[in-house]
Amino acid sequence: MLQNTDRTTMAGGLPSPAQNTVHRNRRTTAPTSITCMASLDAELNIEAANSEFFRHVARPSQEVCGQSIYDVLHPSARDILPKHFSHLSDGHGGRFVEKVVAKRGHDRVFTTEMTGIAIQGEGDAFSGVVVLMAPDDDLSEAAPATAKSMPLLKPLDARILEGVATGASTVQLASRLYLSRQGVEYHVGLMLRRFKAPNRATLVSRAYAMGVFTVGSWPPRVLPDFVK
Repeated sequence: MLQNTDRTTMAGGLPSPAQNTVHRNRRTTAPTSITCMASLDAELNIEAANSEFFRHVARPSQEVCGQSIYDVLHPSARDILPKHFSHLSDGHGGRFVEKVVAKRGHDRVFTTEMTGIAIQGEGDAFSGVVVLMAPDDDLSEAAPATAKSMPLLKPLDARILEGVATGASTVQLASRLYLSRQGVEYHVGLMLRRFKAPNRATLVSRAYAMGVFTVGSWPPRVLPDFVK
């Protein structure tokens, strides 16, 4: 059930067709794994959300409602989502699906698949967005697990991980850290195995999800607690 709203009635996970109609191009059902849901106005401010949304962002409704959706997302989302929201508001698409990093409270993060669905008001004008999120972690299991279960990184590993998170190539990292390309690949390979990640993108996502990086800063920095 959505909290703090008297403008949008949610039934079966979507707004009531009697008030706001979902854009005709969207699919009729959402993935069953999605548990977090929020209703945004045309300015992308959070009007209401269900209990799972507040539980995953670890903030109360009175603190979240009225704030921009970006307030509960990692700053990196501002590089990814504006074009998607712009397409929805311009009527160029009915929905989008994107992988983003969201904030849990003020000092932790988690990765999630976000689905945005355009909502039409009177005269088929864009009136807002329904946001659905499918977090990658199980909150009941992930909540207590951070630094204690996280393998510590050596200072060099931390610097390489920070570089990978900014999108730096092996050649760039080798030049920056005075290593050979083989040396960089060796350290990246160690971290891939340590984080049980199949590739660099997943390595960065898991590091964010486990709270290894600072929240709200760019370029990413590994928290000192994770460095030997």
